[in-house]
Amino acid sequence: MSRTFLIALAASVLILGGCSKGGTKPDADAASTTTGGETDYSSQTGLGTGAAGEGGAYVEPGMQPGDAELITETVIYFDFDTANIRPDYSEVLAAHARRLAANPGMSVRLEGHADERGSREYNIGLGERRAQAVRQALMLQGVNSVQITTVSYGEERPASTGSDEEAWALNRRVEIIYSE
Repeated sequence: MSRTFLIALAASVLILGGCSKGGTKPDADAASTTTGGETDYSSQTGLGTGAAGEGGAYVEPGMQPGDAELITETVIYFDFDTANIRPDYSEVLAAHARRLAANPGMSVRLEGHADERGSREYNIGLGERRAQAVRQALMLQGVNSVQITTVSYGEERPASTGSDEEAWALNRRVEIIYSE
C-alpha cells in the first residue's frame, strides 16, 4: 500500500509542478519578440521600452540611451592637414565603440579621405593617418582590432567636387562602413 501511495504522490507532484501559477509572463515574452528578424533586447538591458528605446530608435545590446542617434553619424571630419580627431566627435566614436564591443561579430571598414590640396602620395598618407587615428580611438574604448580594417583613398573619392573651403571641409573625413 505504501508503494501505491508513493506513486500517486509522485504523479500528483509532477502534475501540479507542471502547472503555471500566473499563466504566461508578458515581460519575458516581449523580451524575445522579433521585428524584421532582429531581437528586441531593450527590456533585457533596461534600455528603453519595447522595440524602441529613447527617441523611438532600436537599441542594441551594450548600447546606452542616445547611442542609436549617435551611430547614425558615420562620417568623422578633420581639420586641414591633420589627423587629430576633433573633440566634438568623441561621443560619436564612443557610441560606435560600444556597439562594436558589444557585437564581436560586427566589423567596420574605416575609409580615410583628404581634400585635393597636396600631392596624391601625401593625401593617401594623410587619409591613412586619419583612418588609423579613428581605429586607435575605437580600440582604446574596447573594440577588438580584428573588427577594424582601414583603407585610404586620399583625394580620389571626394564627397564634394568643388574647389573651395566648403568642399574641402567635406572631403577631409573618415567614413565608418559597417559589415557583418
